[in-house]
Amino acid sequence: MTVTYLGVRHHSPACARLVARTVERLRPAYVLVEGPSDLDGRLDELLLGHELPVAVFSHYRDDERAATSWTPLCAYSPEWVALTAGRAAGAEVRLIDLPAWHPAFAGRANRYADAELRYAEATARLRHRFAVDSTDALWDRMIEADPDAPDLTERLDAYFDAVRGDTEADDSDRARETYMAAWIRAARAAAGDRPVLVVTGGFHRPALRRLAESGPGGPAEWPAVPAPPDSALSGSFLVPYSFRQLDSFAGYESGMPSPAYHQWLWEEGPEAAGRRLVRTVADRLRDRGHPVSTASLVAARASAAALAALRGHPVPGRLDLLDALAGALVTEALDEPLPWTRRGPLTPGAHPAVVEMVAVCSGDRVGRLHPDTPAPPLVHDVAARLTALGLDGAAPVTLRLTDPAGLDRSRVLHRLRVLGIPGYERTAGPADGTDPVTEERWEPRPAAGRDAALVEAGAYGARLDDAALVALGDRAGAAADDCAALAEVLFDTVVCGAGDLAGPLVTRLRAGLAAATGPGPLGTALATALGLWRHDRVYGVARDPLLAAAVDTAVTRVLWLVEGTAPGGTTGPDRARLRALVAVRDAFLHAGPVLTVPRDVATDVFRRVAADAAAPPDLRGAAHGLVHVLAGTPESGAAEAVRAAAAPAVLGDWLAGLFAVAREEVAAETADGEPATLVGVLDDLVVAMSDTDFLVALPALREAFAWFPPTERERIAARLIARRGLRGSARALLRTPADPLALARARALEDHVSRTLDDLGLGAAR
Repeated sequence: MTVTYLGVRHHSPACARLVARTVERLRPAYVLVEGPSDLDGRLDELLLGHELPVAVFSHYRDDERAATSWTPLCAYSPEWVALTAGRAAGAEVRLIDLPAWHPAFAGRANRYADAELRYAEATARLRHRFAVDSTDALWDRMIEADPDAPDLTERLDAYFDAVRGDTEADDSDRARETYMAAWIRAARAAAGDRPVLVVTGGFHRPALRRLAESGPGGPAEWPAVPAPPDSALSGSFLVPYSFRQLDSFAGYESGMPSPAYHQWLWEEGPEAAGRRLVRTVADRLRDRGHPVSTASLVAARASAAALAALRGHPVPGRLDLLDALAGALVTEALDEPLPWTRRGPLTPGAHPAVVEMVAVCSGDRVGRLHPDTPAPPLVHDVAARLTALGLDGAAPVTLRLTDPAGLDRSRVLHRLRVLGIPGYERTAGPADGTDPVTEERWEPRPAAGRDAALVEAGAYGARLDDAALVALGDRAGAAADDCAALAEVLFDTVVCGAGDLAGPLVTRLRAGLAAATGPGPLGTALATALGLWRHDRVYGVARDPLLAAAVDTAVTRVLWLVEGTAPGGTTGPDRARLRALVAVRDAFLHAGPVLTVPRDVATDVFRRVAADAAAPPDLRGAAHGLVHVLAGTPESGAAEAVRAAAAPAVLGDWLAGLFAVAREEVAAETADGEPATLVGVLDDLVVAMSDTDFLVALPALREAFAWFPPTERERIAARLIARRGLRGSARALLRTPADPLALARARALEDHVSRTLDDLGLGAAR
């Protein structure tokens, strides 16, 4: 009895051909394949007759960790050929690797991630010896350029022996190799005089041979397949896959680039695949309006043949063709190296011809599962819910959220959105708890990838409600103490109707609020929580005590932070901080009874900040406005305070803070007939400025008045016109087509030129 070890590269047509030839030659009793052993009882499902590519999606979740991984398979995957050819030859086919949930795969999203990328020192030496740019180029030159070479097995062995070398495998690889070696020993004992074929990643082949041949013999005892803990949620299901997901140019971490080209190589051989590549690139470029002359194609073919001869290839290979096409079609200098000289996605701004060449090689094929393929329970649950609620059509949906039926349909669509399931997109609806909108509109969108997304979402749970709740919990955990992110999760939790999560989430939100180091993110979270607590009559969480606790925590933290704000310069107002202070104002005005900080204590805090000359100007202006709002004391009149902040470099920032929190209150001081209105004081200050001071103050003044809505700005403009005893349209004044700042700079430049001419005696005669 002999054991034949074939070390392969995942998704290599040359390796797939070698596997097929070896199965035909050996007619083995057992074909052992690197793959999840917990699927051995489901090989009939795996081989139903799917349209490749497909993948096995596996998931695992317990109290300590959650993991997902994929095992992709395409027509030219050596593992797929081993399974199909082995079964056709009458062999007993077994998958012999650890299950995807096993800790050996922790942190690895793809079972077939290339080991040579993780152990790169040896491949770096080989690249240097063969004078190539990348591991893919090295592989193409050694293996794919001549897939029918009689010494292909020896080439593969030499390549993977060099990669493995004296490298010490990590704990993950050792655990997997020990387990796979046990399967090999059992198959060797069970096969008797018949051969055994082992097909695994080439990196593992040297270790597997050593472990299997040095291990104990004896009767066949198939290794036990590890089972996940009873408390864990785990499973594996087939999902459709695509060439784009397989392509290393799109960021795929394993296997071969250019899956469409390799599919042609697998189906038609290297010469036909090369002709098809050149023809398809030319057609695609011409369809997109890029000129491709016959002369350019002739030159590309000649160049490809010359490169192949120079590199020792029997016929032009993928890199020969791509290099030749680039030389013939790209006539200008490129800012980046050609993408096939490295791994990873295309960089922005790549040459159009290069983009199309990569797209042709990548292809757009998408796999399809056989109709009899089992699906996770979530797929059936979602289909039943959409049908029952009339959401399985292709028409836009408008939902009235005050209607229980409309709210139920909204929650289902939001749960699908949270899980990332394509099919519908919300185009209108309430954005937060303060939004008075009570209707939502959902538009149908392309549902490509919907089935795969549902299978993947099954990792969160068997029912839509449970899956959405777990996904939201994961988002909350990932947000940590990011208050803005937690606020988004909180609102999504509410719109999903996931009430069971709201309590723990608000508890987590309070912890994040209490640890926040800046008032900006606090403002987002406070506004969300306060809005839901105050106004929510749609989702049913108004006056919720947990939300009230979050509001109280945020207000206390903002007060503590703003009084300790470090001195600031004049770089402009901090809009995020101002929005946080707006939320604090609203909390005292509308949720005072749930706050532990009394209003008079908060007023004293803001009075101290307003008087602190070292505080940033926008914060001082906001503090002044908050004293005005919370206390309403006569000494806090805006007209008097603005004179104290009249320096051109700080006036606009100070006003931005004031207008952010007390726009309506200070506007009341601008009533006609008052001797010292705010508008009048500002008008006098601006008129008295020099041209230079006006240029300094203008940008910040414009930003400050942006806090006023258009109707209020028009009213202020009308008062300014009236102050001058003029008549005209305030609206027209606000809609001047020229940029006021540009006009002011032009005026200043004209004055400077006039003064210079006068100084030189070149001015106009007086």
